[in-house]
Amino acid sequence: MFPLYFTDLFTNPFVMTKEKKSKMSVDDAEETIIETDEKQYTYEERCQFLNPIAKPLASRKLTKKVYKLIKKSAKKPQFWSGLKDVQKQLRTGTEGIVILAGDVLPIDIYSHLPAVCEDKNIPYCYVPSKDDIGTAMGVKRSVITVFLGVNPELKENYDEVAQDIKALPIPFE
Repeated sequence: MFPLYFTDLFTNPFVMTKEKKSKMSVDDAEETIIETDEKQYTYEERCQFLNPIAKPLASRKLTKKVYKLIKKSAKKPQFWSGLKDVQKQLRTGTEGIVILAGDVLPIDIYSHLPAVCEDKNIPYCYVPSKDDIGTAMGVKRSVITVFLGVNPELKENYDEVAQDIKALPIPFE
């Protein structure tokens, strides 16, 4: 093709440039699940990929409620995702709910979080898939943990999910 010189970097249309990534909207999250060519697993199939410490595991019905709450609160200021942000909120004593993905390996990454949640009296539960948490948030990446703070706009949904999570039995092993 053409010899590429330094001056051509600014004028040559064939020079590759970095494309900007666009954020996925929360409304398109469900459509993305439908449009993907990959096989969609059922709740039972996803439960086969759980790690040994994924207890208490949310039931199918509770998992659906949790994903809906994540979807609604993803753009609110009382929402934190990622291990580092969740640890910071637990340290500062913020009131909320912790949602953990059950298919995270190695488990040493977040094995300390359930003990911290129990010490701080913060309800927590596991859901079967880190990919589904990310999809519910409206991002294309997997998310291993989420902290849902109390949001006045979503108080009814939050209270219902918190009550159901507190009713889950905590395993003693």
